[in-house]
Amino acid sequence: MKNLKNFDFFLILLILPFIGISLFLVSEISPMLFKKELAYIGIGGVIFIIIYMLPLRKLLWIIPIIYWANILLLIMVDLFGIKILGARRWLKIPLLNITIQPSEFMKTTLLLMLGYLIYRNPPRPLYNLKEFLKLSFYILLPFLLIAKEPDLGTALITLIVGFGVLFVIGVEKKIWITLFIGAIIFTPIAYKYLLKDYQRKRIEQFLTKPSYHVRQSLIAIGSGGLTGKSEKEATQTQLKFLPIASSDFIFAYLAERFGFIGVSLVILLYFTLIAYLLKKAERLKEDYFAKVMFIGVGLMIFIYAFVNMAMTMNLAPVVGVPLPLISHGGTSFINFMILFAILENLISKKEFLHSYGVK
Repeated sequence: MKNLKNFDFFLILLILPFIGISLFLVSEISPMLFKKELAYIGIGGVIFIIIYMLPLRKLLWIIPIIYWANILLLIMVDLFGIKILGARRWLKIPLLNITIQPSEFMKTTLLLMLGYLIYRNPPRPLYNLKEFLKLSFYILLPFLLIAKEPDLGTALITLIVGFGVLFVIGVEKKIWITLFIGAIIFTPIAYKYLLKDYQRKRIEQFLTKPSYHVRQSLIAIGSGGLTGKSEKEATQTQLKFLPIASSDFIFAYLAERFGFIGVSLVILLYFTLIAYLLKKAERLKEDYFAKVMFIGVGLMIFIYAFVNMAMTMNLAPVVGVPLPLISHGGTSFINFMILFAILENLISKKEFLHSYGVK
């Protein structure tokens, strides 16, 4: 209880509006999904409390074990995973008769691993090529395993978040210039020889003619106007024209219900949350483990939100990326609750308050 006086209640206040918006939208789309959403929130809350109470700083040694265990699960997906709609992404647990998607947990595991490695060997002041390559190995390994499933959306988010953390922490500039030139050269090769047919088709649809999903999404967004429509008048969603309205395309329903003003307020909420996390990271100074976690969570929320909004407005190819903390889905929500619990844990323990200049 003594750590509660250092608990960051403002961070929780920034999260609560997203949960409220999610519950409101999902309840209108499907009462059955609303009940599931309440269950996910309850489970996420319990997990948050458990992780917050753990002595995480004393358990850093277990992070490499968790990382390699998750890598093993990704390999098992390739060998024994369940194939649905052409993608092998899930493992079935026979006794419990449930499925898990290891790639979703890898994003959190990767952040923990990067935090552990950077904490053990911080930049002085920038990472050189040898140190950069060592850290890159831990990013590229899960990226390749997830991309092979195939789940290019999750794989790219893992890649961008991982290297985004290294960019903020500090790597020699010439390394980034070399990587940028290499990426430009490699992109057309990857497009022609590495992408699956359906992945190329999505890119071609984005560049030429939008898919059915995107066309319906654009109609929903446009029909919302400035202030939005009532629930009964939001026909794109209520008459089931808008596919996957509760998860991947929930942003389109948000726009249909609350219009430009409502969408702008939600974007402002995301901006405030991300800016707050990055500001916290800046104040952490030499506490590299916590610094990496705050940077990583901020980048993850930004990438998820940006990609989801962009694909619903035909500004990016369609990928299965949820709108963070708003889209219906247990795995994504619980993942973020785990991450926020870790952040609260790291800044609440009295013995580490010196990172904020408090004696």
